[in-house]
Amino acid sequence: MTSHCASDILERSKRLGREIVENDCVLLTGATTGAPYWAAIGAKEANGMSIGISPAKNKKEHISHYQLPVDYFDLIIYTGLEYSGRNLFLIKASDAVIFSCGRMGTLNEFTIAFEEHKPMGVLTETGGTTEWIDKIIKDSHKEAIVVYDSDPKELVKKVLELIKNEENNNL
Repeated sequence: MTSHCASDILERSKRLGREIVENDCVLLTGATTGAPYWAAIGAKEANGMSIGISPAKNKKEHISHYQLPVDYFDLIIYTGLEYSGRNLFLIKASDAVIFSCGRMGTLNEFTIAFEEHKPMGVLTETGGTTEWIDKIIKDSHKEAIVVYDSDPKELVKKVLELIKNEENNNL
Protein backbone atom coordinates (compact mmCIF):
# COMPACT_ATOMS: atom_id res chain seq x y z
CA MET A 1 0.00 0.00 0.00
CA THR A 2 1.40 3.38 -0.99
CA SER A 3 -1.56 5.70 -0.35
CA HIS A 4 0.74 7.78 1.87
CA CYS A 5 3.11 8.35 -1.07
CA ALA A 6 3.12 10.88 -3.88
CA SER A 7 1.04 9.87 -6.89
CA ASP A 8 4.15 9.45 -9.10
CA ILE A 9 6.06 7.25 -6.65
CA LEU A 10 5.98 4.14 -8.84
CA GLU A 11 7.71 5.80 -11.79
CA ARG A 12 10.16 7.79 -9.62
CA SER A 13 11.10 4.65 -7.69
CA LYS A 14 11.73 2.75 -10.90
CA ARG A 15 13.88 5.65 -12.15
CA LEU A 16 15.79 5.58 -8.86
CA GLY A 17 16.54 1.86 -9.26
CA ARG A 18 17.66 2.42 -12.85
CA GLU A 19 19.91 5.34 -11.88
CA ILE A 20 21.57 3.31 -9.14
CA VAL A 21 22.53 0.45 -11.45
CA GLU A 22 23.39 2.75 -14.37
CA ASN A 23 26.02 4.25 -12.05
CA ASP A 24 27.62 0.80 -11.61
CA CYS A 25 26.10 0.20 -8.19
CA VAL A 26 24.04 -2.65 -6.79
CA LEU A 27 20.54 -1.99 -5.47
CA LEU A 28 20.07 -3.31 -1.95
CA THR A 29 16.54 -3.17 -0.48
CA GLY A 30 14.50 -4.72 2.29
CA ALA A 31 12.98 -7.17 -0.23
CA THR A 32 9.62 -5.59 0.40
CA THR A 33 6.67 -4.06 -1.43
CA GLY A 34 6.01 -0.46 -2.50
CA ALA A 35 8.78 1.96 -3.42
CA PRO A 36 11.66 -0.48 -2.71
CA TYR A 37 10.01 -3.12 -4.91
CA TRP A 38 9.53 -0.65 -7.76
CA ALA A 39 13.17 0.40 -7.44
CA ALA A 40 14.07 -3.29 -7.85
CA ILE A 41 11.93 -3.41 -11.00
CA GLY A 42 13.76 -0.36 -12.35
CA ALA A 43 17.13 -1.92 -11.54
CA LYS A 44 16.23 -5.11 -13.39
CA GLU A 45 14.84 -3.16 -16.36
CA ALA A 46 18.30 -1.57 -16.60
CA ASN A 47 19.92 -5.04 -16.43
CA GLY A 48 21.40 -4.30 -13.02
CA MET A 49 21.79 -6.32 -9.85
CA SER A 50 19.15 -6.20 -7.15
CA ILE A 51 19.63 -7.80 -3.73
CA GLY A 52 16.90 -8.08 -1.12
CA ILE A 53 17.41 -8.44 2.61
CA SER A 54 14.42 -10.27 4.05
CA PRO A 55 13.05 -10.29 7.60
CA ALA A 56 12.07 -13.94 7.07
CA LYS A 57 14.11 -17.04 7.89
CA ASN A 58 13.44 -18.65 4.49
CA LYS A 59 11.63 -18.21 1.18
CA LYS A 60 8.46 -19.89 2.41
CA GLU A 61 8.16 -17.54 5.38
CA HIS A 62 9.08 -14.56 3.18
CA ILE A 63 6.12 -15.31 0.91
CA SER A 64 3.50 -16.81 3.24
CA HIS A 65 4.03 -14.99 6.55
CA TYR A 66 5.42 -11.63 5.42
CA GLN A 67 3.67 -11.69 2.02
CA LEU A 68 6.71 -10.20 0.31
CA PRO A 69 7.77 -10.54 -3.34
CA VAL A 70 10.61 -12.66 -4.67
CA ASP A 71 10.68 -11.55 -8.30
CA TYR A 72 13.01 -8.79 -9.50
CA PHE A 73 15.71 -9.84 -7.03
CA ASP A 74 18.90 -11.58 -8.15
CA LEU A 75 19.48 -12.68 -4.58
CA ILE A 76 17.45 -12.57 -1.39
CA ILE A 77 19.25 -12.97 1.92
CA TYR A 78 16.88 -14.49 4.47
CA THR A 79 17.93 -13.15 7.87
CA GLY A 80 15.26 -14.50 10.21
CA LEU A 81 15.70 -11.22 12.11
CA GLU A 82 12.16 -9.87 11.61
CA TYR A 83 11.78 -6.26 10.48
CA SER A 84 13.89 -4.38 13.00
CA GLY A 85 16.81 -6.81 12.73
CA ARG A 86 16.52 -6.84 8.95
CA ASN A 87 16.64 -3.05 8.93
CA LEU A 88 19.85 -3.02 10.98
CA PHE A 89 21.44 -5.64 8.68
CA LEU A 90 20.33 -3.69 5.59
CA ILE A 91 21.71 -0.35 6.73
CA LYS A 92 24.99 -1.80 8.02
CA ALA A 93 25.50 -3.59 4.67
CA SER A 94 24.95 -0.41 2.62
CA ASP A 95 27.51 2.16 1.52
CA ALA A 96 24.76 4.78 1.52
CA VAL A 97 21.01 4.86 2.00
CA ILE A 98 18.36 6.56 -0.13
CA PHE A 99 14.91 7.20 1.30
CA SER A 100 11.69 7.79 -0.58
CA CYS A 101 8.15 7.89 0.75
CA GLY A 102 7.89 5.33 3.54
CA ARG A 103 6.25 4.71 6.85
CA MET A 104 7.49 3.44 10.21
CA GLY A 105 10.01 0.99 8.70
CA THR A 106 11.56 3.79 6.67
CA LEU A 107 11.77 5.93 9.80
CA ASN A 108 13.49 3.03 11.60
CA GLU A 109 15.97 2.65 8.74
CA PHE A 110 16.61 6.40 8.80
CA THR A 111 17.37 6.45 12.53
CA ILE A 112 19.81 3.56 12.12
CA ALA A 113 21.54 5.25 9.16
CA PHE A 114 21.64 8.56 11.06
CA GLU A 115 23.21 6.98 14.16
CA GLU A 116 25.66 5.00 11.99
CA HIS A 117 26.72 8.21 10.16
CA LYS A 118 25.85 6.66 6.80
CA PRO A 119 25.69 8.91 3.76
CA MET A 120 21.99 9.45 3.07
CA GLY A 121 19.88 10.77 0.24
CA VAL A 122 16.25 11.80 0.43
CA LEU A 123 14.08 11.72 -2.66
CA THR A 124 11.95 14.75 -1.88
CA GLU A 125 8.31 15.33 -2.74
CA THR A 126 7.51 11.64 -2.28
CA GLY A 127 5.38 11.88 0.87
CA GLY A 128 5.40 9.68 3.94
CA THR A 129 8.18 9.80 6.50
CA THR A 130 10.63 11.46 4.11
CA GLU A 131 8.73 14.67 4.80
CA TRP A 132 9.98 14.60 8.42
CA ILE A 133 13.64 13.71 7.94
CA ASP A 134 14.96 17.26 7.59
CA LYS A 135 13.13 18.38 10.74
CA ILE A 136 14.31 15.36 12.72
CA ILE A 137 17.90 16.10 11.76
CA LYS A 138 17.59 19.80 12.64
CA ASP A 139 15.92 19.05 15.97
CA SER A 140 18.55 16.45 16.88
CA HIS A 141 21.36 19.03 16.87
CA LYS A 142 23.65 16.37 15.40
CA GLU A 143 25.54 16.37 12.13
CA ALA A 144 24.15 14.26 9.33
CA ILE A 145 25.60 13.26 5.98
CA VAL A 146 22.52 13.91 3.87
CA VAL A 147 21.54 15.33 0.50
CA TYR A 148 18.11 16.03 -0.94
CA ASP A 149 16.71 16.13 -4.46
CA SER A 150 13.38 15.53 -6.17
CA ASP A 151 15.06 14.09 -9.28
CA PRO A 152 16.26 10.47 -8.92
CA LYS A 153 19.16 11.02 -11.34
CA GLU A 154 20.44 14.09 -9.48
CA LEU A 155 19.94 12.45 -6.11
CA VAL A 156 22.02 9.41 -7.08
CA LYS A 157 24.80 11.73 -8.33
CA LYS A 158 24.77 13.59 -5.01
CA VAL A 159 24.80 10.38 -2.96
CA LEU A 160 27.70 8.98 -4.97
CA GLU A 161 29.61 12.19 -4.28
CA LEU A 162 28.92 11.74 -0.56
CA ILE A 163 30.28 8.19 -0.72
CA LYS A 164 33.38 9.38 -2.57
CA ASN A 165 33.95 12.14 0.00
CA GLU A 166 33.51 9.69 2.89
CA GLU A 167 36.00 7.26 1.31
CA ASN A 168 38.54 10.06 0.81
CA ASN A 169 38.11 11.23 4.41
CA ASN A 170 38.70 7.71 5.71
CA LEU A 171 41.95 7.12 3.84
